[in-house]
Amino acid sequence: MGRILAVDYGKKRTGLAVTDELQIIAGGLTTVDTVGLIDYILAYIKKENVERIVVGLPKKMNNEYSENMVRIEPFVNRMRKLLPDMPIEYYDERFTSQLAQQAILEAGLKKKARQNKALVDEISATIILQSYLDSRQRTFSL
Repeated sequence: MGRILAVDYGKKRTGLAVTDELQIIAGGLTTVDTVGLIDYILAYIKKENVERIVVGLPKKMNNEYSENMVRIEPFVNRMRKLLPDMPIEYYDERFTSQLAQQAILEAGLKKKARQNKALVDEISATIILQSYLDSRQRTFSL
């Protein structure tokens, strides 16, 4: 079994999270400048056993895609061409930024750390990935 890599794609920065090899728990990996994202992912996949990529799907409350989808879709299409055998799927990312901010507050981090947008992006990716894992677990339990 390989890792699952989650992507919280942003215009400037992208948060990444990854599971352990048994796909039990999600953990933050890093935040990278979006311009270098594809190179980072390709290098990571060369050194780690990644089985699947999950990309946050930006939706509004009315179920329409947010404006970031115009950047995410070309990224996913490019990744599918570069990694034709790698399953890449979307997972709803609504509320992840708010949940990440809440987690940072509850962790008691100082104001400077709470304003670190890169940390928010990494935590958001972790929330996307853990939610994805939880939804798969619910599906397998039914």
